[in-house]
Amino acid sequence: MSSLSQSSSEAAVSDLSLKLRSAPEPIQLQLIKDLQAAGASGCTVLMEFLLERSAVTEAVQPNLVQGAAYQALFSANLPEATAFLQTHFPTGVVPLRSMAGIDYAPLQQKLAEQDFQAADQLTLQKLCELAGPAAVQRKWVYFTEVEQFAIVDLQTINALWLVHSEGKFGFSIQREIWLSLGKNWNKLWSKIGWKSENNWTRYPQEFTWNLSAPRGHLPLSNQLRGVRVITSLLGHPAWSKPYISPP
Repeated sequence: MSSLSQSSSEAAVSDLSLKLRSAPEPIQLQLIKDLQAAGASGCTVLMEFLLERSAVTEAVQPNLVQGAAYQALFSANLPEATAFLQTHFPTGVVPLRSMAGIDYAPLQQKLAEQDFQAADQLTLQKLCELAGPAAVQRKWVYFTEVEQFAIVDLQTINALWLVHSEGKFGFSIQREIWLSLGKNWNKLWSKIGWKSENNWTRYPQEFTWNLSAPRGHLPLSNQLRGVRVITSLLGHPAWSKPYISPP
């Protein structure tokens, strides 16, 4: 690269860096993609940005911008980016809080890898762990067990889905859509791609395991067992309580 071209490239990255710190969230998300495309210099900006944000932002709610910056660095496949994340964010940008002593690091890892099918399976596994040994053995949960889930744990699972999907997936997104449709289940199934006309989407081959899926498409929340489980999930107090900050 000529010195002129290099200078122009550095100026462009510097301009993106300045905009990133002052732009509204939707523009920040696009700027993060632009910086990722800029290669190593763009990743350096994202590393600085992520450190700045983590130092001054209280985790009162899932932060999609921090999640997008983390995701861009995770998928950059640059040694310096990998080392940075391992040093400063070894378990991601979402505090992995649990009142039940459950390890959510495997779920965070699969979501960071954008392996949404494996993450969906892990989500059901973690819900079973929340429900107790009997649910773990049967590999699904009763709606009455969902009602007893700790708010903190559901918020952690939901936050992980949110920040690793650009705010597209998560129980809170499904709840938002469900409420907007007057709690009409048939309309919800169609809206989030779980049903087409009168045909249920077949698991797993007909589900969309990437970000091209309809908003709210994932996680599946054991949808094949009727509406009782998802009714309990979407009606859980976790979504009407503030996001609980880590100690």
